[in-house]
Amino acid sequence: MSFSDLSVLVLISLLLVLLPAPGLAAMFKKAGIPSWKAWVPFYNTWEMHKATGLRKHWFFWQFIPVVGWFITLWIFVEWVKLFGKFRLWEHAATVFVPFLYFPYVGYNKDDRFLGREVVKKHHKSAAREWIDAAVFAIVAATLIRTFVFEAYVIPTGSMEKTLLINDFLFVSKLTYGPRIPNTPLAVPFVHHTLPYVNSKSYTEIIKIPYTRWFEKKVDRNDVVVFNFPAGDTLTKEFDSKFPYYDMIRAYGRDKVWEDYTVTTRPVDKRENYIKRCVGIAGDTIEIREGILYVNGQAAFVSPTQSTYYLVETNNVRLDEDVLREAGVHLNQDDESPDFVNRQGYSYMINLTNPEVEIVKKIQGVTSVKRDIINNYGDTYPNDSTYFNWSID
Repeated sequence: MSFSDLSVLVLISLLLVLLPAPGLAAMFKKAGIPSWKAWVPFYNTWEMHKATGLRKHWFFWQFIPVVGWFITLWIFVEWVKLFGKFRLWEHAATVFVPFLYFPYVGYNKDDRFLGREVVKKHHKSAAREWIDAAVFAIVAATLIRTFVFEAYVIPTGSMEKTLLINDFLFVSKLTYGPRIPNTPLAVPFVHHTLPYVNSKSYTEIIKIPYTRWFEKKVDRNDVVVFNFPAGDTLTKEFDSKFPYYDMIRAYGRDKVWEDYTVTTRPVDKRENYIKRCVGIAGDTIEIREGILYVNGQAAFVSPTQSTYYLVETNNVRLDEDVLREAGVHLNQDDESPDFVNRQGYSYMINLTNPEVEIVKKIQGVTSVKRDIINNYGDTYPNDSTYFNWSID
């Protein structure tokens, strides 16, 4: 974490405990606490914490980055209960506008300090119990999802067969440092689009610059989740399945803007992709005949990494059952099936290196060759005049 990031954390924490100080001083006076203590950062929350009777360890939780902010707000809520404030709107005002609500309570002649006894005598309604439980669950889950780990489902076969379509996995946010949401005002548990209504699940009224705390470097060959860079602009009709910039190259900008709905997304709301990092800063990467080279040497190949091979047999039919019995894993996804029967006794099969050796031993197999795609100019930087490159 940089010094500027740390400064932001400290500043937010100080504002949180100092903005309500004018009203808090008046509330302290009603509670018999010297009013000057309201102006001392965290000494004021210590006095509130003592008055409420909370256990001591809760006070120190305030010093945990981000989590501590919510603990401070919780102490505020427990504090206003001592003044007989138990209604939902009163607690909402305490959380969202304490710098306005505390002066209201502090300088209102009708509000008095009632102490812990009034809290002990108060009984919540069943509806309020459910509301409080729901709020706690949403806040806790959002904090965990943002700063600790998040669940993902693999949508495509690009990581076959290391990760399979519809695999469910948890991704740590701590490995490279948690990222602060660029758009903090958003519907919980929804990435970028509200289901059924197909509208944005977030607003950009408040936008935070890209910030990552306790950041660490990505190592070569790490499998990482990231936001698709080219997903900053897209069409609602295709989303990231047909990237906007590919559509522009295929149809022309005027055609795309005329026939489709073009929209933009901030970094944190772009589609999540999962890939293996094959090169880091300073590396030279190259692909020759379908083989990746890093700094002039063949790159690491995971035992579960797969690619397509052309398999031919000597008048012997291959089918999925034969391959599975031999130990080959096949995923017959409609968009990218692992097994395709071409013409005659020729097949296209998605195989790992160990599976290649298995297929070679199947009776009747005469040839197993890597499928090399040579559509020159149809890949980055999409310039066949100066960069006559293909995928392989």
